[in-house]
Amino acid sequence: MKKLTVKGRYLSWDNGEPFFYLGDTAWEIFHKLNREEVEYYFEQRARQGFTVTQGVALSELEGVTTPNAYGRLPLLMTEGLPDPTKPDIDGDYSYWDHVDFVIDTAAKFGMFVALLPTWGDKYNLLAWGKGPIIFNPDNAYIYGKWIAERYAEKENIIWVLGGDRPLEENHRAIIDAMAKGIKERDKNHLITFHPPGMFDSTDFVGDADYIDFHTSQTGHGIEQCFESDKVMLKMANRSDKPYMDSEPRYEDHPACFNDKLGYYWSTADTRQNAYWNLMAGVCGHTYGNHCIWGMNTEPTDYFPFTWKDALLHEGAEQMGYVKDLRLSRDYYSFKPCPQLIVQNYEGMGHLAAGKGKGYAYIYSPLGLPFTVNLSVFEGALRLRASWFDPRNGQTQIFSIFPAKDKMTVAPPSQGYGCDWVLILEEV
Repeated sequence: MKKLTVKGRYLSWDNGEPFFYLGDTAWEIFHKLNREEVEYYFEQRARQGFTVTQGVALSELEGVTTPNAYGRLPLLMTEGLPDPTKPDIDGDYSYWDHVDFVIDTAAKFGMFVALLPTWGDKYNLLAWGKGPIIFNPDNAYIYGKWIAERYAEKENIIWVLGGDRPLEENHRAIIDAMAKGIKERDKNHLITFHPPGMFDSTDFVGDADYIDFHTSQTGHGIEQCFESDKVMLKMANRSDKPYMDSEPRYEDHPACFNDKLGYYWSTADTRQNAYWNLMAGVCGHTYGNHCIWGMNTEPTDYFPFTWKDALLHEGAEQMGYVKDLRLSRDYYSFKPCPQLIVQNYEGMGHLAAGKGKGYAYIYSPLGLPFTVNLSVFEGALRLRASWFDPRNGQTQIFSIFPAKDKMTVAPPSQGYGCDWVLILEEV
């Protein structure tokens, strides 16, 4: 079996080839889509350059109490509640037969499924979600063993525990038990954790040896969305494992969850988080569209598009350029390098930088002029400078100059939506 593994701060294939996790949040894909729709979804996401789809087996939107597209539920009942120890696998179109189909279709298009065994409202209801609470440590362990055994031989699985909920002591016991069950039956696949908004997995499972890489949810409000790279660096300081953002601002999401504001996070907003995070040394990045995660079919004020229309929106079409840029030069040497920036801006305009062997990137989200500290290129004689355009993935060389002291540059355009990446390369 070809395996995905951890190499330092990054993910790689077991032959050493880099793997960049470019994810999409399609949380309800198992629950809401039929097989023809699944084929269409993966065809488009593969074309756009995505490598991972994040989906939930026992999904958020009444996933254990309302049937899937074929009228099937994932679990049988015990005393009126869905029972995690009794998955319904009867017949060719059982719920889990359809999950098999989704995973196999992803593989056909060269994509991974980041598979959440359950959404968090099935063990921690809090003030949102429909539940019901059905998990305890005993049945979580049994369910973890069962689902891991079913998919242990699939090459394109990444396990994701959690599901948008914080963990108190009793919840942590459930997650630990589920992880134990998974690890007993599946030693081939990586495991991570999806936290609630404004948290990261180091807040809840930072000491868990079953976690292979950490993720954050910088979320859909303003509390962290303009400093998501700082959240990435916080994870880097807490753990020596790879790290990334598994849920930043969704394209077409009402800003701050309030559709009355009349502003929805845009394509430019999604690019900002992607490139800020990239400069922080992440092992990947997740894009999301508000109308896709729940597979919306009727436009409303809160969900303004159908999922099929949203599938082709600009943010998704441009995400592949993030991966292409990151893979275009020496991969494993890349690290955050804030010292490249002489003086930074605050808020939406703040710059972020990273450096690899013989090259560096500096991201300017508003196209504002900035000064570069060239002394970080020790021993270099000359540098080639280019502008990378995140809107179309094209690069244009503009100068070759001595690698000494400082240099002030002005991106080709300025203003909201005029983001640029300065590429510096030793020559």
